[in-house]
Amino acid sequence: MTSEKYMLLALKEAQKAFLADEVPVGAVIVDQAGKILSKAHNKTEHGLDPTAHAEILAIRKACQKLKQKRLWDCTLVVTLEPCAMCATAISMARISKVIIGAKDEKNGAVLSGVKFFESATCHFKPEVETGILEQECAQILKDFFKLKR
Repeated sequence: MTSEKYMLLALKEAQKAFLADEVPVGAVIVDQAGKILSKAHNKTEHGLDPTAHAEILAIRKACQKLKQKRLWDCTLVVTLEPCAMCATAISMARISKVIIGAKDEKNGAVLSGVKFFESATCHFKPEVETGILEQECAQILKDFFKLKR
């Protein structure tokens, strides 16, 4: 599968979040053979859990599936640039690659803001690929927040 095909799966997760009245962010984790280990979407509102970001939930599921705390040679595909919490979790999980859809100028911490993977406190820096289906990933967020205003 290509990066775009995995991002389409992450967008399907984001759509689930949208329909559940959650901020529409989706994430997928795949192993080096391309097997999907986990899929998740934001559940912070209805789960009453500020840590229930799509990336965190996908990491938890993948670790449980593999029965390990490290996700070596795995790729995280996410529709929105990870925040500082998620970037830290990605580093701690030793995820090898992160594929990002839309940039998040306000809360992002990979391409924007603190740029966590570039900081001295980052113990493991994954490869980062950006801009995959960027317009589609940004549009679902715009549509969601337009309904909120």
